Amino acid sequence: MRRFKSGLTTTITWILVLLFFFPIAWMFMTAFKSEADAASIPPKFFFTPTLDQFQIVFDRGMGSFLLNSFTSSISSTLIVLLLAIPAAYALSIRPVKKVQDSLFFFISTRFMPVAASILPIFFILKFMGLLDNITALTFLYAAMNLPIAVWMMRSFFNEVPMEIIEAAQIDGANFRTELVKVVLPIVVPGIAAVALICFIFSWNEYFMALLLTTDTARTTPPFLASFVDGRGQFLAVLSAASTIAVLPVIIAGWAAQKQLVRGLAMGAVK
Repeated sequence: MRRFKSGLTTTITWILVLLFFFPIAWMFMTAFKSEADAASIPPKFFFTPTLDQFQIVFDRGMGSFLLNSFTSSISSTLIVLLLAIPAAYALSIRPVKKVQDSLFFFISTRFMPVAASILPIFFILKFMGLLDNITALTFLYAAMNLPIAVWMMRSFFNEVPMEIIEAAQIDGANFRTELVKVVLPIVVPGIAAVALICFIFSWNEYFMALLLTTDTARTTPPFLASFVDGRGQFLAVLSAASTIAVLPVIIAGWAAQKQLVRGLAMGAVK
């Protein structure tokens, strides 16, 4: 009976994994079809692969949109880590007074939907002449991800044994040495997890990128929506563009998977 339950659990898990992965696999396969094959009913599983759709995507200037996405996502992630690490350290290992109030303030900034705050943000950026500006978009993404990063980093810092920190202090380590050379190497998996999550959130953000940018600073998600217009849905071209858009996230997740799993498990079980 135990072996049967184990086999049933494994089978169900594989079915769920395949169901989850099927849309991605279908998108990838459609990217190599012609538009006629992509729109055929019933769907074609056997076809002659072509790279024409990828050529069309880059002819429409996807390279510049990808560059904007990389610039805003990586820069905002670095800003978030630069601010979240000392803030979370102060709220965990060196807690301030009424620490719970501080944590609630951080997370409360995410309570308001983006749609409710986009109008004042639009007028502020317009007054400052920062509409369609990649720097402004970068700082908005940093502000969007900072509360989550502080909460996550605090849970990781809480897992650091105080005995290690006290030993470093007894040996004469100052604050900078204590943080950089003692604590941060322990929470590297957590930092990797936070960085990857912030990068994904910034890379996939659509609403602000659509309403606050036009051409110069427009990122990849609004560009993908441009393939659906009044003439119809160009499935093959859209699949090719989407395949290119998800590759950086997949590569980053694959490269950091070991650190990501360790980081997400740090705050769960001692």
